[in-house]
Amino acid sequence: MKKYSEMTKKELLSERESVLKEYERLKAQNYNLDMSRGKPSMDQLGLTESLLHILTNGADCKTEDGIDCRNYGQLFGLKEARELFSDLLEIPADNIILGGNSSLNMMYDTVARAMLYGVPGSDKPWCKLDHVKFLCPSPGYDRHFHICESLGIEMIPVDMTPTGPDMDAVERLASEDESIKGIWCVPKYSNPQGITYSDETVRRFAALKCKAKDFRIFWDNAYAVHDLDDNGDILLNIFALMHGTEYEDRLYYFFSTSKISFPGSGVALLALSDRNLEATKKIIEAQTIGPDKINQLRHVKYFTNAEGIIDHMRLHGMVLKPKFDAVLHTLKTELAPTGIAEWTEPKGGYFISLDVADGTAKETYRLASEAGVKMTKAGATFPYGKDPRDRNLRLAPSFPPLEELSLAIHVICVCAKLAYLNKTLL
Repeated sequence: MKKYSEMTKKELLSERESVLKEYERLKAQNYNLDMSRGKPSMDQLGLTESLLHILTNGADCKTEDGIDCRNYGQLFGLKEARELFSDLLEIPADNIILGGNSSLNMMYDTVARAMLYGVPGSDKPWCKLDHVKFLCPSPGYDRHFHICESLGIEMIPVDMTPTGPDMDAVERLASEDESIKGIWCVPKYSNPQGITYSDETVRRFAALKCKAKDFRIFWDNAYAVHDLDDNGDILLNIFALMHGTEYEDRLYYFFSTSKISFPGSGVALLALSDRNLEATKKIIEAQTIGPDKINQLRHVKYFTNAEGIIDHMRLHGMVLKPKFDAVLHTLKTELAPTGIAEWTEPKGGYFISLDVADGTAKETYRLASEAGVKMTKAGATFPYGKDPRDRNLRLAPSFPPLEELSLAIHVICVCAKLAYLNKTLL
Protein backbone atom coordinates (compact mmCIF):
# COMPACT_ATOMS: atom_id res chain seq x y z
CA MET A 1 0.00 0.00 0.00
CA LYS A 2 1.19 3.50 -0.82
CA LYS A 3 1.45 6.14 1.86
CA TYR A 4 -1.39 8.62 1.64
CA SER A 5 1.08 11.37 0.78
CA GLU A 6 2.15 9.39 -2.30
CA MET A 7 -1.36 8.70 -3.62
CA THR A 8 -2.97 10.51 -6.50
CA LYS A 9 -6.25 12.34 -5.90
CA LYS A 10 -8.11 9.52 -7.62
CA GLU A 11 -6.48 6.97 -5.34
CA LEU A 12 -7.27 9.09 -2.28
CA LEU A 13 -10.91 9.38 -3.30
CA SER A 14 -11.12 5.62 -3.72
CA GLU A 15 -9.48 5.11 -0.34
CA ARG A 16 -11.87 7.56 1.30
CA GLU A 17 -14.85 5.68 -0.13
CA SER A 18 -13.54 2.44 1.37
CA VAL A 19 -12.69 3.98 4.75
CA LEU A 20 -16.04 5.78 4.96
CA LYS A 21 -17.87 2.53 4.26
CA GLU A 22 -16.00 0.84 7.12
CA TYR A 23 -16.68 3.78 9.41
CA GLU A 24 -20.41 3.64 8.71
CA ARG A 25 -20.38 -0.11 9.38
CA LEU A 26 -18.66 0.42 12.73
CA LYS A 27 -20.94 3.28 13.67
CA ALA A 28 -23.99 1.09 13.05
CA GLN A 29 -22.79 -1.38 15.71
CA ASN A 30 -23.72 1.09 18.49
CA TYR A 31 -20.55 0.41 20.45
CA ASN A 32 -20.02 1.71 23.98
CA LEU A 33 -16.27 1.39 24.48
CA ASP A 34 -14.50 3.40 27.20
CA MET A 35 -10.84 4.38 26.84
CA SER A 36 -11.24 7.76 28.50
CA ARG A 37 -9.10 7.27 31.62
CA GLY A 38 -6.18 5.13 32.72
CA LYS A 39 -8.17 3.00 35.15
CA PRO A 40 -7.09 -0.47 36.27
CA SER A 41 -9.28 -3.23 34.89
CA MET A 42 -11.43 -5.58 36.94
CA ASP A 43 -8.74 -8.23 36.54
CA GLN A 44 -6.17 -5.87 38.05
CA LEU A 45 -8.43 -4.89 40.94
CA GLY A 46 -8.90 -8.57 41.66
CA LEU A 47 -5.17 -9.05 42.17
CA THR A 48 -5.39 -7.33 45.56
CA GLU A 49 -8.70 -8.83 46.67
CA SER A 50 -7.30 -10.42 49.83
CA LEU A 51 -6.11 -7.00 51.06
CA LEU A 52 -9.75 -6.35 51.95
CA HIS A 53 -9.73 -9.17 54.50
CA ILE A 54 -6.29 -8.85 56.04
CA LEU A 55 -7.56 -7.07 59.18
CA THR A 56 -10.37 -9.00 60.86
CA ASN A 57 -10.58 -7.66 64.44
CA GLY A 58 -9.34 -4.99 66.80
CA ALA A 59 -6.19 -6.91 67.69
CA ASP A 60 -5.17 -6.89 64.02
CA CYS A 61 -5.37 -3.09 64.01
CA LYS A 62 -2.36 -2.61 66.29
CA THR A 63 1.18 -2.07 65.06
CA GLU A 64 4.20 -3.89 66.47
CA ASP A 65 4.80 -0.82 68.65
CA GLY A 66 1.31 -1.12 70.08
CA ILE A 67 -0.26 1.81 68.20
CA ASP A 68 -3.99 1.32 67.77
CA CYS A 69 -4.68 2.37 64.18
CA ARG A 70 -8.37 2.83 64.91
CA ASN A 71 -7.63 5.92 66.97
CA TYR A 72 -6.29 9.43 66.36
CA GLY A 73 -2.64 10.33 65.81
CA GLN A 74 0.41 9.70 63.62
CA LEU A 75 0.19 12.93 61.62
CA PHE A 76 2.71 11.84 58.98
CA GLY A 77 1.44 8.25 58.79
CA LEU A 78 2.50 4.97 60.32
CA LYS A 79 6.20 4.44 60.82
CA GLU A 80 5.94 0.95 59.31
CA ALA A 81 4.22 2.29 56.20
CA ARG A 82 6.75 5.07 55.75
CA GLU A 83 9.53 2.50 56.06
CA LEU A 84 7.85 0.31 53.43
CA PHE A 85 7.84 3.13 50.89
CA SER A 86 11.28 4.27 51.99
CA ASP A 87 12.54 0.81 51.07
CA LEU A 88 10.74 0.91 47.73
CA LEU A 89 11.71 4.43 46.63
CA GLU A 90 15.06 4.78 48.43
CA ILE A 91 13.96 7.90 50.27
CA PRO A 92 14.56 8.35 54.03
CA ALA A 93 11.43 7.40 55.99
CA ASP A 94 11.75 10.56 58.10
CA ASN A 95 11.26 12.67 54.97
CA ILE A 96 7.98 11.01 53.99
CA ILE A 97 4.43 12.15 54.71
CA LEU A 98 1.62 9.68 53.98
CA GLY A 99 -1.89 10.73 53.09
CA GLY A 100 -5.11 9.21 51.80
CA ASN A 101 -5.72 7.44 48.52
CA SER A 102 -4.98 10.36 46.18
CA SER A 103 -1.57 11.79 45.33
CA LEU A 104 -3.44 14.30 43.17
CA ASN A 105 -5.12 15.54 46.36
CA MET A 106 -1.67 15.94 47.95
CA MET A 107 -0.43 17.83 44.88
CA TYR A 108 -3.39 20.19 44.94
CA ASP A 109 -2.93 20.78 48.68
CA THR A 110 0.79 21.42 48.20
CA VAL A 111 0.18 24.05 45.53
CA ALA A 112 -2.70 25.56 47.53
CA ARG A 113 -0.48 25.82 50.63
CA ALA A 114 2.12 27.65 48.55
CA MET A 115 -0.56 30.02 47.31
CA LEU A 116 -1.83 30.71 50.85
CA TYR A 117 1.42 30.66 52.83
CA GLY A 118 4.33 30.58 50.42
CA VAL A 119 7.12 28.02 50.81
CA PRO A 120 10.53 28.18 52.48
CA GLY A 121 12.36 30.85 50.48
CA SER A 122 9.25 32.85 49.62
CA ASP A 123 9.06 36.56 50.39
CA LYS A 124 5.27 36.34 50.51
CA PRO A 125 2.45 33.89 49.72
CA TRP A 126 2.19 33.19 46.02
CA CYS A 127 -1.38 34.52 45.95
CA LYS A 128 0.01 37.97 46.89
CA LEU A 129 2.18 38.08 43.76
CA ASP A 130 1.15 39.77 40.52
CA HIS A 131 1.92 36.66 38.49
CA VAL A 132 2.51 32.99 39.29
CA LYS A 133 3.56 30.73 36.43
CA PHE A 134 4.31 27.03 36.05
CA LEU A 135 6.26 25.29 33.31
CA CYS A 136 4.18 22.47 31.83
CA PRO A 137 5.92 19.78 29.75
CA SER A 138 3.52 19.00 26.91
CA PRO A 139 1.91 16.70 26.01
CA GLY A 140 1.33 16.21 29.72
CA TYR A 141 -1.11 15.21 32.45
CA ASP A 142 -4.40 17.08 32.15
CA ARG A 143 -5.11 17.00 35.88
CA HIS A 144 -1.85 18.81 36.62
CA PHE A 145 -3.00 21.52 34.27
CA HIS A 146 -6.43 21.63 35.92
CA ILE A 147 -4.80 22.34 39.31
CA CYS A 148 -3.08 25.37 37.81
CA GLU A 149 -6.22 26.60 36.12
CA SER A 150 -8.30 26.22 39.27
CA LEU A 151 -5.80 28.29 41.30
CA GLY A 152 -5.17 30.96 38.67
CA ILE A 153 -1.62 29.91 37.83
CA GLU A 154 -0.45 30.75 34.31
CA MET A 155 0.87 27.76 32.38
CA ILE A 156 3.81 27.87 29.98
CA PRO A 157 4.10 24.84 27.69
CA VAL A 158 7.51 23.20 27.28
CA ASP A 159 8.03 20.60 24.56
CA MET A 160 8.62 17.00 25.55
CA THR A 161 11.50 15.17 23.89
CA PRO A 162 12.39 11.44 23.89
CA THR A 163 14.56 12.07 26.99
CA GLY A 164 12.10 14.25 28.94
CA PRO A 165 11.25 17.95 28.86
CA ASP A 166 13.31 20.23 26.62
CA MET A 167 15.85 21.10 29.31
CA ASP A 168 17.41 23.95 27.33
CA ALA A 169 14.01 25.65 27.41
CA VAL A 170 13.40 24.74 31.07
CA GLU A 171 16.78 26.12 32.16
CA ARG A 172 16.39 29.29 30.10
CA LEU A 173 12.86 30.07 31.29
CA ALA A 174 13.51 29.22 34.96
CA SER A 175 16.66 31.36 35.04
CA GLU A 176 15.04 34.40 33.39
CA ASP A 177 11.62 34.80 35.00
CA GLU A 178 11.16 35.15 38.75
CA SER A 179 7.40 34.64 38.44
CA ILE A 180 7.95 31.05 37.28
CA LYS A 181 7.51 29.13 40.52
CA GLY A 182 7.26 25.51 39.49
CA ILE A 183 7.24 22.75 36.93
CA TRP A 184 5.14 19.59 36.63
CA CYS A 185 6.99 16.35 35.96
CA VAL A 186 5.90 12.74 35.42
CA PRO A 187 9.44 11.41 35.19
CA LYS A 188 8.85 7.71 34.56
CA TYR A 189 6.45 6.58 31.82
CA SER A 190 5.16 10.12 31.41
CA ASN A 191 1.46 10.73 30.89
CA PRO A 192 0.65 10.38 27.99
CA GLN A 193 3.81 9.52 26.05
CA GLY A 194 5.33 6.90 28.34
CA ILE A 195 8.73 8.62 28.26
CA THR A 196 11.23 8.06 31.07
CA TYR A 197 13.56 10.97 31.81
CA SER A 198 17.18 10.24 30.96
CA ASP A 199 19.92 10.37 33.60
CA GLU A 200 21.15 13.63 32.08
CA THR A 201 17.68 15.17 32.30
CA VAL A 202 17.31 14.16 35.97
CA ARG A 203 20.76 15.53 36.79
CA ARG A 204 19.93 18.83 35.08
CA PHE A 205 16.75 19.08 37.15
CA ALA A 206 18.72 18.37 40.33
CA ALA A 207 21.11 21.25 39.55
CA LEU A 208 18.55 23.61 38.00
CA LYS A 209 19.38 27.30 38.45
CA CYS A 210 16.29 29.42 38.96
CA LYS A 211 15.66 33.14 39.28
CA ALA A 212 12.86 32.45 41.80
CA LYS A 213 14.39 31.38 45.11
CA ASP A 214 11.12 29.60 45.93
CA PHE A 215 10.94 27.56 42.69
CA ARG A 216 9.58 24.02 43.13
CA ILE A 217 9.81 20.82 41.07
CA PHE A 218 6.58 18.83 41.37
CA TRP A 219 7.92 15.32 40.75
CA ASP A 220 4.88 13.07 40.25
CA ASN A 221 6.48 9.63 40.14
CA ALA A 222 3.12 7.91 39.64
CA TYR A 223 4.49 4.99 37.61
CA ALA A 224 7.68 4.29 39.53
CA VAL A 225 7.12 0.49 39.58
CA HIS A 226 4.68 0.12 36.69
CA ASP A 227 6.81 -1.83 34.21
CA LEU A 228 5.11 -4.09 31.66
CA ASP A 229 7.81 -6.72 32.13
CA ASP A 230 11.27 -7.17 33.65
CA ASN A 231 12.86 -4.99 30.94
CA GLY A 232 11.40 -1.72 32.23
CA ASP A 233 13.10 1.66 32.24
CA ILE A 234 15.34 2.76 35.12
CA LEU A 235 14.82 6.26 36.54
CA LEU A 236 17.62 8.03 38.38
CA ASN A 237 16.74 8.83 42.01
CA ILE A 238 16.34 12.61 42.08
CA PHE A 239 15.65 12.69 45.81
CA ALA A 240 19.05 11.11 46.51
CA LEU A 241 20.71 13.55 44.10
CA MET A 242 19.19 16.62 45.75
CA HIS A 243 18.97 15.63 49.42
CA GLY A 244 21.57 17.47 51.46
CA THR A 245 22.43 19.90 48.66
CA GLU A 246 21.72 23.62 48.43
CA TYR A 247 18.82 22.82 46.10
CA GLU A 248 17.05 20.18 48.22
CA ASP A 249 14.11 22.44 49.11
CA ARG A 250 13.19 22.67 45.43
CA LEU A 251 11.84 19.12 45.28
CA TYR A 252 8.31 17.96 46.06
CA TYR A 253 8.18 14.22 45.37
CA PHE A 254 4.82 12.42 44.99
CA PHE A 255 3.87 8.76 44.72
CA SER A 256 0.87 6.56 45.45
CA THR A 257 -0.35 2.97 45.38
CA SER A 258 -3.44 3.95 43.36
CA LYS A 259 -2.51 1.61 40.51
CA ILE A 260 -0.77 -0.89 42.78
CA SER A 261 -3.55 -1.80 45.22
CA PHE A 262 -6.90 0.00 44.80
CA PRO A 263 -7.27 3.46 43.21
CA GLY A 264 -10.18 4.17 45.53
CA SER A 265 -8.35 3.19 48.72
CA GLY A 266 -4.61 3.33 48.21
CA VAL A 267 -1.92 5.28 50.04
CA ALA A 268 -0.42 8.53 48.74
CA LEU A 269 3.01 9.91 49.58
CA LEU A 270 4.79 13.25 49.67
CA ALA A 271 8.55 13.31 50.26
CA LEU A 272 10.22 16.57 51.32
CA SER A 273 13.43 18.11 52.55
CA ASP A 274 13.69 18.70 56.31
CA ARG A 275 12.87 22.39 55.94
CA ASN A 276 9.91 21.78 53.67
CA LEU A 277 8.72 19.05 56.02
CA GLU A 278 8.72 21.37 59.03
CA ALA A 279 6.90 24.11 57.15
CA THR A 280 4.30 21.63 55.89
CA LYS A 281 3.78 20.13 59.34
CA LYS A 282 2.78 23.48 60.81
CA ILE A 283 0.02 23.79 58.24
CA ILE A 284 -1.36 20.25 58.12
CA GLU A 285 -1.59 20.19 61.91
CA ALA A 286 -4.49 22.60 61.39
CA GLN A 287 -6.05 20.32 58.76
CA THR A 288 -6.07 16.88 60.34
CA ILE A 289 -5.32 14.82 63.42
CA GLY A 290 -4.02 12.00 61.25
CA PRO A 291 -4.57 9.96 58.08
CA ASP A 292 -6.29 6.61 57.54
CA LYS A 293 -3.86 4.41 59.46
CA ILE A 294 -5.97 1.26 59.14
CA ASN A 295 -5.55 1.40 55.38
CA GLN A 296 -1.82 2.04 55.74
CA LEU A 297 -1.52 -0.96 58.06
CA ARG A 298 -3.40 -3.15 55.58
CA HIS A 299 -0.83 -2.24 52.92
CA VAL A 300 2.09 -2.98 55.24
CA LYS A 301 0.71 -6.39 56.21
CA TYR A 302 -0.22 -7.29 52.65
CA PHE A 303 3.00 -6.28 50.85
CA THR A 304 5.44 -6.70 53.79
CA ASN A 305 8.39 -5.11 51.98
CA ALA A 306 9.51 -3.51 48.73
CA GLU A 307 10.08 -6.87 47.06
CA GLY A 308 6.48 -7.76 47.82
CA ILE A 309 5.34 -4.70 45.89
CA ILE A 310 7.68 -5.45 42.97
CA ASP A 311 6.43 -9.06 42.78
CA HIS A 312 2.83 -7.82 42.84
CA MET A 313 3.53 -5.37 40.02
CA ARG A 314 4.77 -8.23 37.83
CA LEU A 315 1.20 -9.57 38.00
CA HIS A 316 -0.12 -6.19 36.85
CA GLY A 317 2.36 -6.25 33.98
CA MET A 318 1.12 -9.66 32.90
CA VAL A 319 -2.39 -8.24 32.60
CA LEU A 320 -1.37 -4.99 30.91
CA LYS A 321 1.27 -6.10 28.41
CA PRO A 322 -1.08 -8.04 26.11
CA LYS A 323 -3.28 -4.94 25.94
CA PHE A 324 -0.39 -2.64 25.06
CA ASP A 325 0.79 -5.20 22.50
CA ALA A 326 -2.69 -5.34 20.95
CA VAL A 327 -2.87 -1.55 20.59
CA LEU A 328 0.60 -1.31 19.08
CA HIS A 329 -0.07 -4.19 16.68
CA THR A 330 -3.23 -2.51 15.41
CA LEU A 331 -1.50 0.86 15.01
CA LYS A 332 1.34 -0.75 13.07
CA THR A 333 -1.01 -2.78 10.91
CA GLU A 334 -3.61 -0.12 10.14
CA LEU A 335 -1.89 3.26 10.43
CA ALA A 336 1.80 2.64 9.71
CA PRO A 337 1.23 1.92 5.99
CA THR A 338 -0.62 5.23 5.57
CA GLY A 339 2.22 7.35 6.95
CA ILE A 340 -0.24 9.73 8.66
CA ALA A 341 0.50 8.98 12.32
CA GLU A 342 3.20 8.35 14.91
CA TRP A 343 2.99 6.82 18.37
CA THR A 344 5.09 5.93 21.37
CA GLU A 345 5.95 2.39 22.49
CA PRO A 346 6.40 2.69 26.26
CA LYS A 347 7.82 -0.05 28.45
CA GLY A 348 5.35 0.69 31.23
CA GLY A 349 2.86 3.11 32.67
CA TYR A 350 -0.73 3.43 31.52
CA PHE A 351 -0.78 5.29 28.23
CA ILE A 352 0.26 5.34 24.59
CA SER A 353 0.50 8.71 22.88
CA LEU A 354 -0.86 8.83 19.34
CA ASP A 355 -0.01 11.75 17.07
CA VAL A 356 -2.34 11.79 14.07
CA ALA A 357 -1.93 14.13 11.11
CA ASP A 358 -1.71 17.80 12.00
CA GLY A 359 -5.10 19.44 12.26
CA THR A 360 -7.06 16.18 12.62
CA ALA A 361 -7.03 15.18 16.32
CA LYS A 362 -10.29 16.95 17.18
CA GLU A 363 -12.00 15.49 14.14
CA THR A 364 -10.66 12.01 14.93
CA TYR A 365 -11.99 12.41 18.47
CA ARG A 366 -15.40 13.55 17.18
CA LEU A 367 -15.70 10.68 14.74
CA ALA A 368 -14.66 8.15 17.39
CA SER A 369 -17.19 9.56 19.85
CA GLU A 370 -19.97 9.24 17.30
CA ALA A 371 -18.89 5.65 16.69
CA GLY A 372 -19.19 4.84 20.39
CA VAL A 373 -15.57 5.08 21.57
CA LYS A 374 -14.93 7.31 24.57
CA MET A 375 -11.47 8.89 24.68
CA THR A 376 -9.75 11.66 26.57
CA LYS A 377 -10.75 14.83 24.75
CA ALA A 378 -8.39 15.99 22.01
CA GLY A 379 -6.23 18.83 23.34
CA ALA A 380 -6.51 17.71 26.96
CA THR A 381 -2.81 16.85 27.12
CA PHE A 382 -1.88 20.52 26.64
CA PRO A 383 -2.40 23.56 28.92
CA TYR A 384 -5.80 25.16 28.46
CA GLY A 385 -6.77 22.27 26.17
CA LYS A 386 -4.94 23.90 23.25
CA ASP A 387 -2.84 21.51 21.20
CA PRO A 388 -0.97 23.89 18.84
CA ARG A 389 -0.83 21.25 16.11
CA ASP A 390 -4.17 19.56 16.87
CA ARG A 391 -2.61 16.13 16.59
CA ASN A 392 -2.22 14.44 19.99
CA LEU A 393 -4.55 11.77 21.35
CA ARG A 394 -4.05 9.81 24.57
CA LEU A 395 -4.77 6.09 24.36
CA ALA A 396 -5.57 4.31 27.63
CA PRO A 397 -5.41 0.52 27.10
CA SER A 398 -5.84 -0.63 30.70
CA PHE A 399 -9.57 -0.68 31.47
CA PRO A 400 -11.41 -2.40 28.57
CA PRO A 401 -11.33 -6.18 28.15
CA LEU A 402 -8.91 -7.21 25.39
CA GLU A 403 -11.64 -7.92 22.83
CA GLU A 404 -13.28 -4.52 23.37
CA LEU A 405 -9.89 -2.81 23.32
CA SER A 406 -9.05 -4.29 19.93
CA LEU A 407 -12.37 -3.03 18.57
CA ALA A 408 -11.82 0.43 20.04
CA ILE A 409 -8.36 0.81 18.52
CA HIS A 410 -9.64 -0.33 15.14
CA VAL A 411 -12.37 2.34 15.33
CA ILE A 412 -9.79 5.00 16.23
CA CYS A 413 -7.54 4.00 13.32
CA VAL A 414 -10.47 4.21 10.90
CA CYS A 415 -11.41 7.62 12.32
CA ALA A 416 -7.82 8.91 12.01
CA LYS A 417 -7.73 7.86 8.36
CA LEU A 418 -11.15 9.34 7.61
CA ALA A 419 -10.25 12.63 9.34
CA TYR A 420 -7.09 12.92 7.23
CA LEU A 421 -8.85 12.06 3.97
CA ASN A 422 -11.70 14.48 4.67
CA LYS A 423 -9.25 17.27 5.46
CA THR A 424 -7.21 16.56 2.34
CA LEU A 425 -10.09 16.09 -0.10
CA LEU A 426 -13.07 18.09 1.14
